[in-house]
Amino acid sequence: MALLILFGFIAGAATAVSPCVLPVLPVALSAGATGGRRRPAGIVAGLTASFTFATVALVYVIDALGLPDDLIRNIAIAVLIGFGIVLLLPSVSARFEGWVSQFTARFTPQNSGDGFWSGTVVGASLGLVYAPCAGPILAGVITVSASQSFTVERFAIAFAYALGSALVLYLLMLGGRRLITPLTKRVGWFQAAMGIVMIVFGIGMAAQWDLKFQNWIADDLPAIVVNPTKDLESSDATSSRLADLRAGPQSASAAKIAAGSAVVQQEARAASDLPVIGKAPEFQGTQEWFNTPGDKPLTMAGLRGQVVLIDFWTYTCINCIRTQPWLNAMEERYGDKGLTIVGVHTPEFPFEKDAGNVEDAIGRAGIKYPVVQDNDYTVWNSYGNQYWPAEYFVDADGNVRYAHFGEGDYSHKEEVIRELLAEAGHDPGAGQTGATGMKAAKVLLTPESYLGSARADRFENGTILPGVHDFGPLKEPKLDWLAYGGKWSISPEDARSDGGQIAVHFRARRVYLVLSSPGKARSAGIELDGKPVSAAAAGDDVKSGQVEVTSQRLYSLIDLPKPGEHVLTVSPEAGISGYAFTFG
Repeated sequence: MALLILFGFIAGAATAVSPCVLPVLPVALSAGATGGRRRPAGIVAGLTASFTFATVALVYVIDALGLPDDLIRNIAIAVLIGFGIVLLLPSVSARFEGWVSQFTARFTPQNSGDGFWSGTVVGASLGLVYAPCAGPILAGVITVSASQSFTVERFAIAFAYALGSALVLYLLMLGGRRLITPLTKRVGWFQAAMGIVMIVFGIGMAAQWDLKFQNWIADDLPAIVVNPTKDLESSDATSSRLADLRAGPQSASAAKIAAGSAVVQQEARAASDLPVIGKAPEFQGTQEWFNTPGDKPLTMAGLRGQVVLIDFWTYTCINCIRTQPWLNAMEERYGDKGLTIVGVHTPEFPFEKDAGNVEDAIGRAGIKYPVVQDNDYTVWNSYGNQYWPAEYFVDADGNVRYAHFGEGDYSHKEEVIRELLAEAGHDPGAGQTGATGMKAAKVLLTPESYLGSARADRFENGTILPGVHDFGPLKEPKLDWLAYGGKWSISPEDARSDGGQIAVHFRARRVYLVLSSPGKARSAGIELDGKPVSAAAAGDDVKSGQVEVTSQRLYSLIDLPKPGEHVLTVSPEAGISGYAFTFG
């Protein structure tokens, strides 16, 4: 983790000298060039604190309170414009500095002012509008923060990224002060001019000029200029540690299970030669239980004598959904013959933590076996797991004997179940069921595609940045790519339509999209190759070319008679949020 913190610091420092920082650089230089000698230090302190807070903590606050994604940015822009007005009017500026000094005097020694605290106010607003070309490190922190519990490690990485940027900006501000010092002594209106600069750039940010500029440079400048640390952030060392960041800390037993499970999965040994990988961890740190007597928790100790299949899933994961018919068949065939399946629901998106959403998903899938919420990734980490879906097969003595990651291999997995049941003295009955999961199309599928800025990739619009955007007319994307059109509000995790459209040029038979519509039901138009989708090509959730979006879940949009290459266009009503496309 220390190496990832170091990489985050270097990436943040490089961002501060990349073109991505240009929209906020004039504001930082203007604020740092005026006022007391300590103001640059205050700007750095405020920017570091607010950027770290916005990256890690605000994800939870916005999600919990249901606030609009652009509220914080709008508040920050208002602060910038307000501070510019203060600088423009000398009498108001003097009163403001005096008020700040009086307010902070009760907390700090009298000589620690000299512009520090007023600079902190400006720096705090800059940290909230600072939208750098975030590479995998910062994007990983944002994504994990949105779906998992807060940890010191994630805070440290975000803080290191912010500190790296802030220190470089501090040096730039010091250099700027030295250059303009002669001007400030000779020209009394210099401070007012700096105030005008801040007002102009505040208005420009309100009009999204900064975001349009960042999209433009991402398209037209070389990658080494736009993101100087791309190679560092995309290295094997960074990728490995980002995986650790999502998985969280592992105990020695979890590491043993993870390592042993990987070996067994790779070797795909016969069911009659199953090793003891490790002791199955207890269910700890969980939330609601479903499909148990009285919805009471189960324990691994209480399941001794039973063969237990632990299935890690999340309800918007198409791979998990395609596996559920096989799991239901195993429950029906072996549920009264000594097998207990426990679905461990570990969320990918914040809304998947909601117990009501999980209960609805259980009903839609027809799941009869027990399911438990693992919102804090406690059970996930105890197994050292990294996959959706992942299945761990536990014998009657509580030992993990086999593991399988992803879809498929259903016959072999049923053979494992039968072998463990016979080993425990249970009669599995004659012959296998022949059950399988839902089959994916046998073509080279378009990859899973995220709509939020943290993991957005392959967009015709260039780099997708947080904020409110007007992408203009919708372009037809090239194969396996996507395109935004019209107005959208983009956050790290999702994209909310303000009357916009999105298109994807896909290869698949089926297309799914995770959608939500807070507050009320809304509809989205579905077109295939430029025409309203026909009933023969429509997914289960589409009626007459429209999908009604109510709960937060995965919606089936396209279900073709056979795999093919097509362009799907979705036109959501304003207020609908999209998270990720998946294909099958």
